[in-house]
Formats: sequence, structure tokens, C-alpha cells
Amino acid sequence: MNIVKTPLQYAYIIETEPFVDHRGKFARIYCHKELEKIGHHKRIVQINHSLTRQKGAIRGMHFQYPPKAESKIVKCLSGSVFDVIIDLRRYSPTLLQWHGAILSAENMKMMYIPAGFAHGLQTLEENTELLYLHTEFYSPEHEGAVRYDDPLIDIEWPLEVTDISVKDRDYPLLPQDFEGIDFS
Repeated sequence: MNIVKTPLQYAYIIETEPFVDHRGKFARIYCHKELEKIGHHKRIVQINHSLTRQKGAIRGMHFQYPPKAESKIVKCLSGSVFDVIIDLRRYSPTLLQWHGAILSAENMKMMYIPAGFAHGLQTLEENTELLYLHTEFYSPEHEGAVRYDDPLIDIEWPLEVTDISVKDRDYPLLPQDFEGIDFS
């Protein structure tokens, strides 16, 4: 595994180093020992899978409030996505900054998202599937979100939005004086 820093503090792209032969590819997608080097110490407690049928669809931007804040690792199993994170951590030098990266079945990259970041994506192909590894169980009462088109963040989505849930579309905008959330 090759762990590459993003411009956002404590967020990383994980590049797998697949073994390739005439049968195909084999790669390690999780190694606690490797991830401890970047400060990941919590265990994975939940793994989710998603299928998004339409190209241009958006899911997100989701997070969980403390004490159920979670770190997660996202991997694209089929198709491709523009995967986006937003730093929501109070006192962070990268507060309210976003970073996006293309994750695909082909490039086998993953996004490591620390607690305190909102996460979302836009599908770049039809029938795109993702795998999510979480350090906390889903907790509806701790659920939070940032609207995908919040002008305070100004994410540059690569495609026209073709589909989004009513819930994700209707989240309120962040207040202009937003100072972050204490995730400590």
C-alpha cells in the first residue's frame, strides 16, 4: 500500500500495489499496521456497499457528529466516482476546504477520510459500486450533512447532477459564520 497525503490535513489517498499476472490482479485493501503510521488506530466495525445506477448522480455530503464521529475508507469496486471530502474540524488549518479525487475499479485507489470530514461523491459511470469501511456504527441521531452545492464550500462537480436524493438535496446551507465542529 502506498499512502499519499492530500492537501487536507490527515486525509489520504491509498494506492494499492496489486500483484498482476495472467489471471488478473490481487491487492491488499486494508492493513491496520500500515494505517497506524498515519494515526488510524480504531477498528473497522461496519462495512457498507452501494450501487448507484445513474451517471452524474450525487450521494452526500455526510458525516456523523461526536461521539459517533467516524473515520472511513472508501473503495470503488466497479465504475468510477469523483470522491469528495470537506474538512469540518474547528481550528483545522484546512477548515471548509474540499478535496476531490477519482476512484475507479481500474485505478484501485481508495480515500481515507478521518473523523471530522464530510464525504460524498458523484458517479462518473453507470452502475458504479462502492465499498465503505467505517470505524463507527451508523447512528441516525448523530447524522450530519453539508449540502452538495453549498456556496460556502463551492465544490466543482465534474458533471451535471442527474440524480440526488431529496434528503441530500434539501439539507440547509451552512451559516456564513460557520466556525467548524469540535470533533476532539
